[in-house]
Amino acid sequence: MKSSTATGTTATAEPGPARPRRGRFAPSPTGALHLGSLLAAVGSYLDARAQGGQWLVRMEDVDQGRVVPGAADDILRTLEAHGLTWDGPVLFQSSRGEAYAAALQRLTDAGLVYECCCSRADHGLGERDHPYPGTCRAGPARREVPLALRLNTRGYPTICVEDRVQGPHWQSVEAMVGDFVLRRRDGYWSYQLAVVVDDAEQGITDVVRGMDLLDNSPRQRLLQAILGLPMPSLLHLPLLVDADGHKRSKSRRALPVDPRQAPATLTTVLRLLRHPPPADVALAPATVQLGWALAAWDPKHLQGVKAVSCSDM
Repeated sequence: MKSSTATGTTATAEPGPARPRRGRFAPSPTGALHLGSLLAAVGSYLDARAQGGQWLVRMEDVDQGRVVPGAADDILRTLEAHGLTWDGPVLFQSSRGEAYAAALQRLTDAGLVYECCCSRADHGLGERDHPYPGTCRAGPARREVPLALRLNTRGYPTICVEDRVQGPHWQSVEAMVGDFVLRRRDGYWSYQLAVVVDDAEQGITDVVRGMDLLDNSPRQRLLQAILGLPMPSLLHLPLLVDADGHKRSKSRRALPVDPRQAPATLTTVLRLLRHPPPADVALAPATVQLGWALAAWDPKHLQGVKAVSCSDM
């Protein structure tokens, strides 16, 4: 059993009061912005700005095979059309390979990384549905195939992530996820490693994102603890779903956000975030609506709300 002091049984650390508040929005440039992604952007923007903090934009483009040319610029234009202005330059993860490699080396030096030849097909549906059983902990059975690098999670205690509106979320990473990938078989960096390294590098104090990413948080807390990185506070916004309860961005009915309809779209997003603007603000220019929303922002309105649908408004 690894010492519980490495991660603790809980993971609720928040940045000290002296640190300036800083949030971020981190879309993947795999296509145009959808309503669910805009909801996450607006929620993170309001939360950061309402605290007098900065708001950054990061493009999660480590998987270059999925990047759509021009999508990053399109996303940025859509954010601007909705009054969402960011601080500093946009960070592209594709330029951050050296930083990820340095973090991986620290984990390797600590004896926590091993090579793995397994594919998703080797273990049913893969680690999204079945914990990786540690097949390659003693060494890969095959070396003639591309190898991934995994973090050995054996012996770490159960982690409790405290979310500001969703409450505590408990997970034994070893039992429920297994040894997760740090660098994929195709050579691309994993989301889990990249996000914790970038959040630390950018001084992110408050992570506000969709509910679909809540299950990733214990893995990220584990990496932050091992690497000695700050642990931002967490707020997971309700997931936008269709009438059948499926994630809206995965639905065939999910259409890209039209920047030309920004006032109406922003009013819809604020209503979904349980901050319906009054009649004299609804459908007003984006800057007017955001000004009202900043003064009214209270994440407690979202407590217990795990999913929202336009059909519920």
